[in-house]
Amino acid sequence: MTTLVFYHPACLGHAPGPGHPESPQRLHAVMGALRQPEFAQLAWREAPLGTREQVLLVHSAEYVDAIAAAAPRSGLVALDGGDTVMSPGTWEAVLRCVGAACAGVDAVLAGEAGNVFCATRPCGHHAEPDRAMGFCVFNQAAIAAVHALETHGLERVAVIDFDVHHGNGTQAAFFDRPELFFGSSHQSPLYPGTGAASETGASGNIVNLPLPPGCGTKLFRAQVASALLPALRRFAPQFIVMSAGFDAHRLDPLAGMNLEDEDFGWITREVMGIAEDVCQGRIVSILEGGYSADGLAGGCAAHLRALMQR
Repeated sequence: MTTLVFYHPACLGHAPGPGHPESPQRLHAVMGALRQPEFAQLAWREAPLGTREQVLLVHSAEYVDAIAAAAPRSGLVALDGGDTVMSPGTWEAVLRCVGAACAGVDAVLAGEAGNVFCATRPCGHHAEPDRAMGFCVFNQAAIAAVHALETHGLERVAVIDFDVHHGNGTQAAFFDRPELFFGSSHQSPLYPGTGAASETGASGNIVNLPLPPGCGTKLFRAQVASALLPALRRFAPQFIVMSAGFDAHRLDPLAGMNLEDEDFGWITREVMGIAEDVCQGRIVSILEGGYSADGLAGGCAAHLRALMQR
């Protein structure tokens, strides 16, 4: 079946200012890669606007109202001391992120796509239920997972996060919910400082795999294969969401890992293999970080090549 990509040009409208790493150029790099001839078989849909009800699956009403009130008509508004910034285009962009994630779940469960990639920004995995952090406003990966549970009646849903930074927001949303699994590989020490192996959730539903600076292909694959993938298989999710960050790439300026393009293809294929065995291949992948244009384009292309092999 076809890999379906959700995209909307409004995601380019989030403009946090000159010099900010989470720039519109990130999405231009992704789109440039996916418009190459080898990806001609991808199907495309416009990312819809997410709804307030979808956002409230993870975030508190007070937080959602505060973000709506903070959205500027002009200029920039800092939400967390400067890392997370809203511009006039941010509100629509973050709602398109949420809408794409939920529509992706709907499309996969309806049999309309083999799997889905959401080419959207800004990233979301640092956003906690009541707090913006680390360039992230709403946590679209966590929202997609809860949407699969509460809208579609599934009983077990997993998020696998291979962004170089720990997805503290997803962990916070899932910590006390045994029906939700969060597995993360990430550099440590590094922002945001969470993600120790001892952080296991209320029912062992959190699996953190901290990796040292300088970690390359051999150590990454060995650790993921020995710790993260077996835990995912034991959980036996009925749906898998991937928080697909490409900032563990050796070219990325914001971290210190040394992965190559094909490492992202490898972890994608490994997760897909488990998905085929336990949940009929159901996967929605959502773009998270990646701040080298070349690293982001190359890693993302490897990720999509793998997704298209279903």
